[in-house]
Amino acid sequence: MHSEPPPPATTGGTPPAGRAVERTEPDPALRGEPVRPARHARPREVKQPERHSVRGQVLTALREALLSGELAPGVVYSAPALAERLGVSATPVREAMQRLVSEGAVETVPNRGFRVAECSDRDLAELAEIRLLLEVPSVLETARTMPPECWESLRPYADEALAVADHGDRAAYADADSAFHRALLELTGNRQLVAIATDIQRRTQRRPAPAVRSLRTEQLLRDAADHVALLDALRVRDLTTVERLMRAHVTA
Repeated sequence: MHSEPPPPATTGGTPPAGRAVERTEPDPALRGEPVRPARHARPREVKQPERHSVRGQVLTALREALLSGELAPGVVYSAPALAERLGVSATPVREAMQRLVSEGAVETVPNRGFRVAECSDRDLAELAEIRLLLEVPSVLETARTMPPECWESLRPYADEALAVADHGDRAAYADADSAFHRALLELTGNRQLVAIATDIQRRTQRRPAPAVRSLRTEQLLRDAADHVALLDALRVRDLTTVERLMRAHVTA
């Protein structure tokens, strides 16, 4: 006597008689509720940095190397060699270098790598002229209508630039300086102006720095002090002083 074969497994519809219906509760995260870890849950493994995060870190490291002179003008560097120095794969280095190409900091050398672009006095003078044409009229126009107290929102940016300048860290100061000017131009409400002016300013930061750290710190502190003086002039709507300060600051 043979036993009957078990009924076939079902993949949907009504469950077989006698079998308990399993109900699956929706994921709390999908309901917008906080997810609480299990009491005895094992610690999760640390996730590796995502690709865009690694690329951002590599880009920052390369910018610092350019500003410090570690990557010298005129020298060709290969992506694999730089990747080995930074302890990463060559892919994020190539991606970061392409970003620097778009900023004019390096040039692509076919089958070899990337050459650090040289920034001549003429280059710096032309970039300063463009900044004067873009930034000075825009800030002056905004200052005529902006309530004086609104300029105080930029005070933390000026204070941060001063603090960073005091350490003589040129790369960190470049970021703080860019943040101040970006915030200043954002008050104009012109997004395209902000994007273009930020790119041009990034190019001007490639000017050679003094070799002696004390002189470099002095230069940065003088530059940072201009931010504070500019905000003071904007606060009292002294447009003559605002224009003078901006022209001196951009062409310094």
